Amino acid sequence: MAHEGILLGMGNPLLDISAVVDESFLEKYDIKLNNAILAEDKHLSMYEEMASKYNVEYIAGGATQNSIRVAQWMLQIPGATSYIGSIGKDKFGEQMKSNSKLAGVNVNYYEDESTPTGTCAVCVVGGERSLIANLSAANCYKSDHLKQPEIWSLVEKAKYIYIAGFFLTVSPESIQLVGKHATATNKVFLMNLSAPFICEFFKDVQLQALPYVDYVFGNETEARTFSKVHGWETDNVEEIAIKISQLQKASGTHKRITVITQGADPVVVAEDGKVKLFPVIRLPKEKLVDTNGAGDAFVGGFLSQLVLEKPIEECVRAGCYAANVIIQRSGCTYPEKPDFS
Repeated sequence: MAHEGILLGMGNPLLDISAVVDESFLEKYDIKLNNAILAEDKHLSMYEEMASKYNVEYIAGGATQNSIRVAQWMLQIPGATSYIGSIGKDKFGEQMKSNSKLAGVNVNYYEDESTPTGTCAVCVVGGERSLIANLSAANCYKSDHLKQPEIWSLVEKAKYIYIAGFFLTVSPESIQLVGKHATATNKVFLMNLSAPFICEFFKDVQLQALPYVDYVFGNETEARTFSKVHGWETDNVEEIAIKISQLQKASGTHKRITVITQGADPVVVAEDGKVKLFPVIRLPKEKLVDTNGAGDAFVGGFLSQLVLEKPIEECVRAGCYAANVIIQRSGCTYPEKPDFS
């Protein structure tokens, strides 16, 4: 059981409420495509409206949980992955549990008695998606749960730990605990920029976490936002990727590698002050169902090969494969077995 619990994810488990909507719905709720935001008061009625007006699907989601599920699917090794986050004691929470267990992930949720399971509206127009997250119970995660011996043992067992940037809004202290542990024990710690609003409004906690991070993922919009927030005065994604990789690090054991996806354009990988570009798999427009989960799937595919100690070219190839599968399906879902060799 060399790979048991090798990969751990920690994040905001959300039930995706996904539907193809129309432009008027986007306008009504002031929603932009290809964006991810936290729900405000003006958005709270949209979840009900989506359910009554459109054909909705309920899919276990949340960025980190998606990536871990995809990594587990790609690996096809029972018990290789674990996941920690907070849900409510309700039917959505139960649905999430059974969904994740079916996917083969060892989930260890904190269950909040008084707050409903978090949801994320996934509004799809023309294959492009926008995410509006109502964190609810996901927002209740506390580091006390992480410190419980049976939960901390998952951290100790893991050799690779992945946390999406969205978790910075919930429990930065849990990220610090895990980051310090990873650095002290020479484990590989990975994070994601996740969304422009994280880079803008949570920049201080993001900067506090970055010294521990060995791999930084993101897309071109997030990278450019990060650059702007830090006054770098460049929009060049390759330059930004190098700059992120050269930010201060808590330990010299692993050098930092930045991996930036750019939709249909090549993936940018920066390490040692140099950039490599990797083309993605082209997909005809008519085969695109929706882009929800594409970035998460890329990370999941990448992680599946990283934990097997494959070279970075293989990690990127697996990431591109997984993303290509997911965008041809509704939500972050996949066939029974991967066809990746």
